[in-house]
Amino acid sequence: MTLLVWLGSLAAGFLGALTGLGGGVVIVPMLSLVFGVDIRYAIGASLVSVIGTSSGAAAAYVKEGFTNLRIGMFLEIATTLGALVGAAVATRLPADAIAVIFGVVLLFSAYISSRPHKTPLGPEGGSRLAARLRLAGSYPGAHGQAGYQVRGVPGGFGLMFVAGALSGLLGIGSGAMKVLAMDQVMRIPFKVSTTTSNFMIGVTAAASAGVYLNRGYVDPGLAMPVMLGVLPGALLGSRLLAGARTRVLRTIFAVVVVFLAVEMIYNGATGRF
Repeated sequence: MTLLVWLGSLAAGFLGALTGLGGGVVIVPMLSLVFGVDIRYAIGASLVSVIGTSSGAAAAYVKEGFTNLRIGMFLEIATTLGALVGAAVATRLPADAIAVIFGVVLLFSAYISSRPHKTPLGPEGGSRLAARLRLAGSYPGAHGQAGYQVRGVPGGFGLMFVAGALSGLLGIGSGAMKVLAMDQVMRIPFKVSTTTSNFMIGVTAAASAGVYLNRGYVDPGLAMPVMLGVLPGALLGSRLLAGARTRVLRTIFAVVVVFLAVEMIYNGATGRF
């Protein structure tokens, strides 16, 4: 079982790093549906692994110049507060209710990932608040460094609180909500959104994991193979992201997540958790 959990976690880390959505969207359904692990222990192990995913991928993205550290550190304020609230609520909800919520969030994630992304703002398109916070940046493009501006800072900050709450409640990186906030609301380029999301996910998960650890829902025997699988998978995924086609990434993610979402909703609604 340990070997199978490791292999599944390896694949989850790879997918999570490529999409910027974190391996938790695969790990929690895998542990609870395939291996019959109690969903709260699955969430606890997932949160530990999400920290590994973020650590493994974020270092490579920062080195390559994709991640906007200033945006990430600013938005982490909202995600950390939300994560603490979500984790506290999760320890009091029935397992079946958590499973149904998880499935709905996965369907939403699949929908967001399949939507076309807005064109990034040009050098003159940012908001005053973004300019005051100095959130504009650049990233390696096909023809050298490509600059971009940021807008919709209050809306993005609010969505980040929701993303943090979902992370704490469900044990996922809630990267879909983070990417939605940065890509659709703040108008940040897609690859910058996904890489900055990976940078933020670890901090969000660490805040949630503390609550689960205090409640006894982090099992070292389960979390260790998950972590050891997710970390190399995340490193491999981060190396392939720079040359990957974002449309292919969104399609792959959407197919996997819709299947997992339907399974989680069905099992939760029928009381199998």
